[in-house]
Amino acid sequence: MRGQTRSQSMTKKRRQPGVEAREQLGWWHAHRFLLLRRATQLLVLALFLAGPVAGLWLLKGNLSSSELLGTVPLTDPLLLLQSVSAGHWPLSTLWWGALIVLVSYWLVGGRVFCSWICPVNLITDAAAWLRARLGLRDVSTLVRSTRYWLLAMVLALPAVTGVLVWEWVNPVPLLLRGLLFGMGAGWALLLALFVFDLLVAARGWCGHLCPVGAFWALVNRLGFIKVTASGRARCNQCMDCYAVCPEPQILKGPLLGARRGHGPLISAQECLNCGRCIDVCAQQVFTLSVGFAVKADNISEKQQ
Repeated sequence: MRGQTRSQSMTKKRRQPGVEAREQLGWWHAHRFLLLRRATQLLVLALFLAGPVAGLWLLKGNLSSSELLGTVPLTDPLLLLQSVSAGHWPLSTLWWGALIVLVSYWLVGGRVFCSWICPVNLITDAAAWLRARLGLRDVSTLVRSTRYWLLAMVLALPAVTGVLVWEWVNPVPLLLRGLLFGMGAGWALLLALFVFDLLVAARGWCGHLCPVGAFWALVNRLGFIKVTASGRARCNQCMDCYAVCPEPQILKGPLLGARRGHGPLISAQECLNCGRCIDVCAQQVFTLSVGFAVKADNISEKQQ
């Protein structure tokens, strides 16, 4: 009997995250946010590629600077800050483009860029998927705050050199340029990111090093849409959410900290709003909430 119980326990440990959600709630429910993210990432790439490939210039440029329908400017705010640091005062259209982008990501959460738009996320997620299948462990421990130090360096170097040094190696626009024009050694950089995430540290690039992610994490502090663990009373500690979350350290307080006064809001700026915790949770602990709903949840919990 004990052997059977132990065998069942080992089977549960080896089970892939989301199996219970798929069995109880259906296949679509267990994959909906993942599929919507992939569709969004591929759609953004398709919109940029449609111009050079098919002559449909819906989005012209790249993820650093572009025009929507030939009229609406869209500018990466981090690129604009680097330009100012280098002593180059951008055109007014670039300022307006940066403002449009900032407001847009304020509404949906800054790190949505990392999980729903950034094409490099396709590479790092593939590495994370393969890593989980192979059962690999970290061979190096990285400090998550390193990305903020790298962000500070990205902004400081232009002031010293007068050159936007980061943009030479920024893999986000590099990948899109490579798809359009070919990038030779640039593929080696993307392969290096994949190998690094696969063999050295889980989510090493996006979770610990990427200065672009660090910038959007700071913006995310004021994000309007948040993930909440509003149903945490139903949590059975299956740990599926921890297994799939790119930033699992942010879940501990909202899930297990009720007695210490934590609210259900996952307020950590590192949250990507990727929705994977919502996908895989059979107990439906998590949900997306807007700012007003989050405040109402917190008030209700304090009253309890």
